[in-house]
Amino acid sequence: MTTCSSVHCVTSDIQSEDFLPANPTMASCFEVSASVTDEQTECAASQKREERLRKFRELHFKRNEARKLNHKEVVEEDKRLKLPTNWEAKKARLEWELMTDEKKKECAAKGEDYDRVKLLEISAEDAERWERKKKKKNPDPGFSGYAEAQLRQYQRLTKQIKPDMDGYERQREQCGEDFHPTSNSLIHGTHIPSKEGIDRMVEDVEKQIEKRAKYSRRRAYNDDADIDYINERNAKFNKKAERFYGKYTAEIKQNLERGTAV
Repeated sequence: MTTCSSVHCVTSDIQSEDFLPANPTMASCFEVSASVTDEQTECAASQKREERLRKFRELHFKRNEARKLNHKEVVEEDKRLKLPTNWEAKKARLEWELMTDEKKKECAAKGEDYDRVKLLEISAEDAERWERKKKKKNPDPGFSGYAEAQLRQYQRLTKQIKPDMDGYERQREQCGEDFHPTSNSLIHGTHIPSKEGIDRMVEDVEKQIEKRAKYSRRRAYNDDADIDYINERNAKFNKKAERFYGKYTAEIKQNLERGTAV
């Protein structure tokens, strides 16, 4: 009895030191559950790692897309800065002209009048607004300076010029290389104008003289105005005196007219 009890005690001490269950079946179950827990932990860790890698790839893709878009916008902005200042207005004008040409072709194919179709598409408010703008525009701004007047005269005269291309080609063939003179060319005074050119110049000068003769800034005569002058020169002098001293002599003039002057 003593021996058995001592053996049992030794066995229990060994089991307690090794932390193992006394039943072998329970030990195997413990090992299986421990391995299953380790596999679940590893699976969860791998899933988390895959999720992080997926998010990292998405962020990397988004960063590349943003870099491409930024580069594209920079290139487009550089192109816009290199364009002329009025490029947008020119582009809109060209688009409008293309659209107008296409509309005219469609109307011509249908046998319709383009002006009539265009007017049908314009509202009454837009038509009234355009008419008001036309009335506000002054076709003749008047005299503002000799340089502007000279420029207007030059533009008006150049619009009337109709170039003679046949005469230009004949003169080019006759002059040869001297047609475009250089520092070594001696063609000064060799050109003789044609009779038709001289007649056109004379006709234009006569038209200018006739136009200036018709133009007059003389003020209209007022029959109801008081006659306080003896001739035209005296009338001009009286107007000038009235302009400068009228406000000072108004009371004296009224007293003289009433006969109450002292």
